Amino acid sequence: MRGFDTEFRDLDHYIRVITDRIWEGRQIERIRDYYSEGCVVETPSITTVGVEAVIKGTRDTLLQFPDRRLLAEDVVVSGDENGGFLSSHRIFSPMTHVGPGVFGQPTFKTVFARTIADCVCKENRIIHEWLVRDQSAIAKNIGIEPQDLALQWLGRTDGHFTKEKAPKPPQGYFSHIGTDLEIESYVSHWRSFLLDDKPREFLGRGHVPIIAAVPGGKTIVGGDAVSEHWTTWKESWEAHQFVCEHAVINRREDRHDTLAARWRAHATYKGNDPRATQHSKHEIEIMAICHADLIDGQLIREWVLIDEVALWMQILSH
Repeated sequence: MRGFDTEFRDLDHYIRVITDRIWEGRQIERIRDYYSEGCVVETPSITTVGVEAVIKGTRDTLLQFPDRRLLAEDVVVSGDENGGFLSSHRIFSPMTHVGPGVFGQPTFKTVFARTIADCVCKENRIIHEWLVRDQSAIAKNIGIEPQDLALQWLGRTDGHFTKEKAPKPPQGYFSHIGTDLEIESYVSHWRSFLLDDKPREFLGRGHVPIIAAVPGGKTIVGGDAVSEHWTTWKESWEAHQFVCEHAVINRREDRHDTLAARWRAHATYKGNDPRATQHSKHEIEIMAICHADLIDGQLIREWVLIDEVALWMQILSH
């Protein structure tokens, strides 16, 4: 990997090591070593530019959850040393809510939540990042509904959802979007659940993921249960656009293959929450990052990261 420190064997190793140093080792200042000065970080609710924002966000999180851990579940890689690599890093975080911050006063409750971060990495630094965290899982763990947390966060901006449009990824970087039929069939799995009146069974083979982690910290077992979940979820949304921004499969000889995909959909809220009656006609952006495990071409596990608090912020925004 041209331009990277020689200690790093590959991109997977780089991401795991620097995450461990910054978070597990609490070496916060080392963020300056591994993030570019003008790094863009886009989440479903906010866009920041600059390494100082990354440092501040890390310190604020640790103030609220000082024992937070970032346990790596997988890293799916793509790209190259010329335009930039991309790591899609899935993390599971156990933590305890013991400090004040955006999640309110301490509840001293244990929290479990997943995050997936897509990072463009070039010459030993992260230069652009897309990050989706299951914020509704955190909300429910500390005893607050995602809608109420969204209203609290909107209160900091006079009720307006104010996310700025993210700058484009750095020049020379092109996100891998699978063009072969296999990758397209997997991406169509999520497109179908959002857009189709009758979502199809995955690949038309009578199989859907047997284990699925979905927003709100929930785990669903069985194909029928997964289909039922998304059918119910879709009752609150009328999606009319779906764009895949990134999709790649890592082929692995020693274990299952893994897919990473990032996509956005535009939708209108049509649910029956009384707080949304005056605002239900807003166009909402759904930003998602997904991982899936594949064995012999069959999708057997999936993780769908959607920030439902960010969705409610858009719904309830003035």
